[in-house]
Amino acid sequence: MSMQYDVRYAVSPQETKQMDTEALRKNFLIETVFAADQIQLTYTHYDRYMAGGAMPVSKSVKLETIDPLKAEFFLERREMGIINVGGAGTVEADGQTFELQNKEALYLGRGTKDVTFSSADGQNPAKFYINSAPAHHAYPSKKVTRKQAEVVELGTLETANARTITKLLIAGVIETCQLQMGMTELKTGSVWNTMPAHSHDRRMEVYLYFDVPAEQSVCHFMGEPTETRHIWMQNEQAVISPPWSVHSGSGTSNYTFIWGMAGENLDYGDMDIRKITELR
Repeated sequence: MSMQYDVRYAVSPQETKQMDTEALRKNFLIETVFAADQIQLTYTHYDRYMAGGAMPVSKSVKLETIDPLKAEFFLERREMGIINVGGAGTVEADGQTFELQNKEALYLGRGTKDVTFSSADGQNPAKFYINSAPAHHAYPSKKVTRKQAEVVELGTLETANARTITKLLIAGVIETCQLQMGMTELKTGSVWNTMPAHSHDRRMEVYLYFDVPAEQSVCHFMGEPTETRHIWMQNEQAVISPPWSVHSGSGTSNYTFIWGMAGENLDYGDMDIRKITELR
C-alpha cells in the first residue's frame, strides 16, 4: 500500500517540561518525510493538521483516504498545500495537470477527489512536501511559482540570520481557508532562523528542514520561552510546533525550511515576539 501514516496527540507545556530526548523526538519530530513510491503522513491533533511527503520513483502514487478522517476521499473536508523540494514532477487533480519544478507550490481545494503524484525522472524524483488542514469552503486549486509569491528579505549577516522569505500559499497570493505555507532560505554564512523567536497561540506550525548539506545538521528550538528544549534534525526531516511553543533553529551550515501553519486567522504577522535576552 502506498499510503502510510501515524498519529500524534497534543501535549501540554507541563508534560513537555518532563520529556527527555527520546520523548521529545517521539512526540514532535517527523523523522521520515519521503520514502520511495510512498505517501508518508503524520496526523497531528494540533488543529487536525497533517504533514508528510509523496516521492514517486518507479511509479505514480495516488492520494487515498486514511481511517482517522472517516471520509470517502482525502480532501472531502480538507484543503492541501504542496511544495516540490525535489526534481520536476506532476500532480494530477480531478483532470487538471499541474507541473511543479523545484520550490514551486500547489494549492488543492476542498472537494478535490482524485490526486496522483508523478516524477518526470525517477533518477531525480520529485519530492512533494504535503500539508493539509480542515477546510470550511472550496477554493479553486492553483499553482504558485516563485515569481508569483510574495518575497521578503530579512536579517543581516552580522547577526547570522540573513534570509529570503518566499510566501507561496498565503493571503494576498492565494485564497485558502486556514492553511498557509512558505519557504525561508538562509544565505551563506547565516544559520539562525526566526530570531527573535516568537509564538502564536492562535495557530500551530510545522517546519520541514531541507537543503541541509551532507554531514551537517540543524538544531531546532521549541518549548515555552522560559523552558526551551532542542531537537537535532537532519536533512528532509520535519518538526511539529504547538501553538504555545517558540520555533526557531540554528544550523551547522545554511539551509532552507518550509513553514506551514493553520489555526485561528490568516494574519501572517500575528506573532508574540520574545526578546532574545528573555529566552531560557
